[in-house]
Amino acid sequence: MAIISNLLVLLVAIIHIYIFVLETFLWTHPAYGRKTFRTTAEFANQTKALAANQGLYNGFLAAGLIWGISHPVPEFASQLKLFFLGCVFVAGVFGGLTVSKRIVGVQCVPSALAALAVIYLG
Repeated sequence: MAIISNLLVLLVAIIHIYIFVLETFLWTHPAYGRKTFRTTAEFANQTKALAANQGLYNGFLAAGLIWGISHPVPEFASQLKLFFLGCVFVAGVFGGLTVSKRIVGVQCVPSALAALAVIYLG
């Protein structure tokens, strides 16, 4: 059953790799960053450095989740996964309250499901 929880954790990591790429490299691109985050060209250009910084943090979240999946000690692997899933969840709550409610669906729901799978399925 651990395969199911690892696949869910991997899904959350992939979401955050995608967000990392969007915020770090494609923030000002009309069809990718600007469309995804619903920004104007002017706003995207003015906030490019901030978005890249934020993207880097999303990359760190993905790296931590992948570390948890790949760690050879199951007990520590579970702790890593739960810690980073918790970080994703808190970031999703904050983003949902301050930026857009869509963030709850993108970050909170997948991270909560993955955390429940880690807890109950291993």
